[in-house]
Amino acid sequence: MSDSPSVPSTPGWRFARRNSTSPSLPDVHGSIHVPEATAPWWRRFAAFVGPGYMVSVGYMDPGNWATDLQGGSLFGYRLLSVIMLSNLMAIVLQALAARLGIVTGRDLAQACRDHFPPMASIALWLSCELAIIACDLAEVIGTAVALQLLFGIPLIGGTILSIGDAFLVLLLMRRGFRYLEAFVIGLLLVIAGCFVVQLVAAVPSLSAILRGFMPSPQILTNSSMLYVAIGIIGATVMPHNLYLHSSIVQTRDFQHTVAGRRDAIRWATLDSTIALVLALFINAAILIVAAAAFHAHGHQDVAEISDAYRLLSPVLGVGIASTLFATALLAAGTNSTVTGTLAGQIAMEGFLHLTLPHWARRLLTRGLAVLPVLVVIPLYGARGVGELLMFSQVVLSMQLPFAVIPLIMFVSDREKMGEFTISFPMKIFAWIVATTILVLNFRLLWDTLSGQS
Repeated sequence: MSDSPSVPSTPGWRFARRNSTSPSLPDVHGSIHVPEATAPWWRRFAAFVGPGYMVSVGYMDPGNWATDLQGGSLFGYRLLSVIMLSNLMAIVLQALAARLGIVTGRDLAQACRDHFPPMASIALWLSCELAIIACDLAEVIGTAVALQLLFGIPLIGGTILSIGDAFLVLLLMRRGFRYLEAFVIGLLLVIAGCFVVQLVAAVPSLSAILRGFMPSPQILTNSSMLYVAIGIIGATVMPHNLYLHSSIVQTRDFQHTVAGRRDAIRWATLDSTIALVLALFINAAILIVAAAAFHAHGHQDVAEISDAYRLLSPVLGVGIASTLFATALLAAGTNSTVTGTLAGQIAMEGFLHLTLPHWARRLLTRGLAVLPVLVVIPLYGARGVGELLMFSQVVLSMQLPFAVIPLIMFVSDREKMGEFTISFPMKIFAWIVATTILVLNFRLLWDTLSGQS
């Protein structure tokens, strides 16, 4: 159906090169059939269901668990507003990423390479790689902790075993991109089901939850609360997800016409919005369970996933609660592996136009994430691993501007986007989101350097 598998030579790309017109993820580009415009709406929407859920994985990975547990046990329900606002930011930014990929035929990495001078492009690539390694670090820790809780495997053993999941993506990709999406959605349903049971068992206060969704100025004035809040933003709005989404929306074989692109933008945005609402539910559920089970019962020092596992069943009085918690954690860590692998491939191919074998790329990234864990465990034990997990989310937050600002620049540029340039109100809102991220990051940096956090 598509006109051509190559990236269009749209005006406005100052550093585009003739030999760099291959599409993102060429093996699966345009591989999923989209019904004709005369088909029922639900069939057309169903063809676009999938990328949003793959993106949503990054919004409920093990790094989110650490920040949400810490926020709930320390401050009760007060940081629910941060989860809600960061999720709203995520919905807007992911919609912009999908729009960029559909309209220009470039993922965000390719767009950066074709717009910025080579040195700037390399700097952005390094920032992206740092974010992917930080995310991978969270996956390693989450998987290792879950294996320890469920099967008694030592943390070091679980960390080493986590290297083996490098081959999971390869196995699924060979069967087709739809199999990969189905696998991810299946694990997301497992995670959601586990937390529905825990929410029912926790019996949280509905009025306290509603108050928690109201923003409080105390979040900005309390440095400890702000540190956790920025960690939540870093764990929720994931920079590598913007690169990922702008690429995987191109797996759909939509018509490369004005009407076809408009239709694709509509369905892709609906897909990601629904999926991110599910992510909001799961993130909020983690914090609510922590607030109801720990903060309300005097366990305000629960910041470690392993501590939460040990306390959940006794506090809630439900024997299976801890097992469900660890099962959901393992599912989240496994799912995050899939998207982390794809994001790493997209970044390397997009920024450097360099292709490594999938297994080599995965083992390289996973190896870089495993090393800090293997060093920290013997020196500091499980508590050091928990602090490392929290730190990884702050690192992710610090990398956000390097992905968000170029994305907004591109979708606001009429030369690049034509009639699909975002509206003026949307530009204002998008820049408010970017400014908020920048301000919070500068505040975090100031508190860290001055020793206040």
